[in-house]
Amino acid sequence: MTDWIAAALILAGGFFCLVAGLGVVRMKDVYARMHAATKAGTLGLALICLAVMVQAETWLQVVEALFVFLFMIATAPIGAHLIGRAAFRTGAPLDPRTRLDPGAAAFRLSPADPAAPGAPGPRAAGTGTSPQSSSR
Repeated sequence: MTDWIAAALILAGGFFCLVAGLGVVRMKDVYARMHAATKAGTLGLALICLAVMVQAETWLQVVEALFVFLFMIATAPIGAHLIGRAAFRTGAPLDPRTRLDPGAAAFRLSPADPAAPGAPGPRAAGTGTSPQSSSR
């Protein structure tokens, strides 16, 4: 009986991983691609890890699959957030059907951001001057 349950979970997980891959290929902008990869990919991996737990012969195998799942749950949203933020701040092209909030432009690169154009450059540690102007 557990073989059939594990087989169903693996098939369902493989389906969601396939959908995630198709979403990355077929979606029009980085935000939709990121959404498809993180949501469906995480669900697919969760189902596959659950199948591994069902088929596990020792508690060590269960814990190992649980750690894989927890690592994915902990890192996928962070990675997606950073990719989305970088894409938004650098002006990645949007799908023409995407609507922006009126205040969205305020979140693009701000003058206080060190990566913004025109931001003050790096300074020598503790001197307040540039490295070239310090005396030897």
